[in-house]
Amino acid sequence: MRESLEKGKLFAALILFLPLLYLCWQVGACEMANIELNDDLRDIAAQVGTKIGLDPIREDAQLRAMVVRRAEDYDIPLQPEQVSVERSGAGDQEVVRLSVDYRARVHLLAYSFTLHFTPASGPR
Repeated sequence: MRESLEKGKLFAALILFLPLLYLCWQVGACEMANIELNDDLRDIAAQVGTKIGLDPIREDAQLRAMVVRRAEDYDIPLQPEQVSVERSGAGDQEVVRLSVDYRARVHLLAYSFTLHFTPASGPR
C-alpha cells in the first residue's frame, strides 16, 4: 500500500514538473536567441573593418540587412523596419548604434503568449 502511495506521489510530481520544464524550455529558447542577437548587434555596430580601413562605411540599409540575416539564424523573424540605425561622429570616429524591437510568440499546448524584446548594440 505504502509503495503505491509513493508511486502516486512521484507520478503527480512528474505531472506538475514536466509542463513547468516545457515552459522554461520555450521561454529560455527565446531569451537565448535574444542574447545571441544582442551580441551580434554589438559585433555589427563595431564595424572593425571600417575603423582600420579594410571595409568601406556601410549604409543604413546594409546594416539593417545584416541584422535581419543574423536574426534569421536564431529563428527571429524581423523586417528591416524593425531595425533602428543611429550614427554619431564622423569618419573613423563614427559610432553606430543598432537597436531592434520585436516580439516572440511562445506556444504552449493550450496557451500562448508574447515576449517583447529590445536588444541594442550600446547604451540608450
